[in-house]
Amino acid sequence: MTEGETVTQYLGPLERVGDRWVVGDPNRAEGSCLVLAAGGMEHRVRGAAEPRAFVEWNRIGHLELRATMRPWMATRTGGTVLQLGGGYMDGGRDGCSVSGLLRPHEPWSVNYTHHERTYTTMHMALACDLFAKASEAKALHRLGDPEWLDAVIARLAPTPRWTPFPGRRVNEVIELLGT
Repeated sequence: MTEGETVTQYLGPLERVGDRWVVGDPNRAEGSCLVLAAGGMEHRVRGAAEPRAFVEWNRIGHLELRATMRPWMATRTGGTVLQLGGGYMDGGRDGCSVSGLLRPHEPWSVNYTHHERTYTTMHMALACDLFAKASEAKALHRLGDPEWLDAVIARLAPTPRWTPFPGRRVNEVIELLGT
């Protein structure tokens, strides 16, 4: 980041909390979140002194982020409503989750708590693509680098709402900043 540039505080479920980036809301009652740390991801639950789980970046073979627009969509009822409506959006209890494949071949998934704010469809698409592109590039460790993520999100967050092909925008930013 250049001098005078301000840090964008969030991109969908990704939020800057202090000196780290977090997926989910660490402040909601009984909430859980994933802290993107230098060594890996910490699954934290509000009020607990220690992380519930820790996964090192080098153990993760593939990673996927899922998000819902509104908190109610991440409930069992929300999932049912979305499914009955024939929508294309994620919903239900796993609607706000991070999942992947740990080495050697261990499926892994954890849910996070949705923020009270609504996530825009563009922010959700960009955040999900960011995780996918970092995974494809075998550069997931970069998600644990707060300065790199500051620069990425500062460029992605202002993307206009109706920009076609948000995945291309993520590719451009990652190529610009390097993995």
